[in-house]
Amino acid sequence: MTSWLVGLGVFLFHLGGAISAVLALMSSRTSQGAVAWIISLLTFPYLALPAYWIFGRPRFYGYVSARGEHDTALRRVLERYRPLIAPYLADSRRGNVRAVERLAMMPMTSGNRAELLIDGDATFDSLFHGIAQAKEYILIQFFIVRRDRLGNELKDRLIRQAERGVRIYFLFDEIGCRGLSDGYLQDLRQAGIEARPFNSSRGIRHRFQLNFRNHRKVMVVDGQYGWTGGLNAGVEYLGEDPRHGPWRDTHLKLSGPSVLGLQEAFWEDWYWAAGKVLALNWKPQVTCTECQNVIIVPSGPADPQETASLLIQHAIHSAQRRFWVTSPYFVPDQGVQDALRLAALRGVDVRVMIPERPDHLLVFLSAFSFLPDMVRAGVRIYRYQPGFLHQKVILIDGHSAAVGTVNLDNRSFRLNFELTAFIPDRGFAAEVEAMLEEDLTRCREVTLEELEQRPLWRKLVSRAAYLMAPVQ
Repeated sequence: MTSWLVGLGVFLFHLGGAISAVLALMSSRTSQGAVAWIISLLTFPYLALPAYWIFGRPRFYGYVSARGEHDTALRRVLERYRPLIAPYLADSRRGNVRAVERLAMMPMTSGNRAELLIDGDATFDSLFHGIAQAKEYILIQFFIVRRDRLGNELKDRLIRQAERGVRIYFLFDEIGCRGLSDGYLQDLRQAGIEARPFNSSRGIRHRFQLNFRNHRKVMVVDGQYGWTGGLNAGVEYLGEDPRHGPWRDTHLKLSGPSVLGLQEAFWEDWYWAAGKVLALNWKPQVTCTECQNVIIVPSGPADPQETASLLIQHAIHSAQRRFWVTSPYFVPDQGVQDALRLAALRGVDVRVMIPERPDHLLVFLSAFSFLPDMVRAGVRIYRYQPGFLHQKVILIDGHSAAVGTVNLDNRSFRLNFELTAFIPDRGFAAEVEAMLEEDLTRCREVTLEELEQRPLWRKLVSRAAYLMAPVQ
């Protein structure tokens, strides 16, 4: 009897491996990933089968988006509020932005003000001021919240506002905030704050969605002011963690109709997390005198397109003179790599700014496998020296810039829910250019000689790490 059960178990594992290999062939995000999964599932299904169903799923199922779904509670609210922004719709026929609108499934709006927030002190001063000014509600979302000095100050300020009658909705990623204690959340909930985890895995149907994360950082106050960018809530983002040293990051404060785009992204995420349609203010507010056009681009594994990767590729192809980008994690897919090389070959000033010090070793090692080809094509790679570089910023020529949460890696492109504010405005682009020029003075440029003189063992390790990137 025992041998019969063992034989049945072996048969079922191999059958499941074969079926899953077919699924991997039909749905894997990259050809390298498909090959890796197929070989693993067919040759050693005992480990590969559970790993595939946890880490190999190509899409995030069950997520309802007001922008993409039909005849849902979210969609019906969206159809009521979208006409309110009609007077603020900007002309997208110029400046290569129509593709961005279509990727975002959100319109470009006028009447906005975008303010750069450089590093942690400026960002949290602005966020805390926004919390203090709230009259009706606060929507707040982070990938990471620490129970440290900064995280506790955030909690205390939210509780004070809740005690004044402000509605507060606090959304956090279940894995990014795995160290957040029950006591922290209990303090929020006892004050009347609705605090919810973004659980990617739930129920029978969605049990195996563990590899997807919500990496967005969003705060919206009363539908009038919004914030997004690279910073989470922890003292390391203020540069107070000696492991990382000074922390270089960029956030963004928005006012105007574009805030409703941030609000819509949070609203959709909240519906997944809580199953509730929040009643919010959807009337655009315009307070600026020198206004800017903005497109809010939510992206994630529930999208019909690979929004984040296509957005980056479109930005690169749009550049005629300059394309500068900063990212803490630089392992782009083949499409982005090719676009960067082609831009450099046609004479565009392509610069990529990445950290000198890694905080994720596998990602750090992966980059060395393709950097020589980048440098040979004329892409200039810079490593930031003073501390850890975490900002996610793009500059296109002198006319457009973007700030958001997207890293240049497979996880941001295909596994994470992300958000980008795309701003086709020369004045804002000039501010971003000045900021990045200052950053470049604190970088060293990577040379081809340096890359080619690495010992063989390091080249092999880098190549092996890179081969894992599509499977992550």
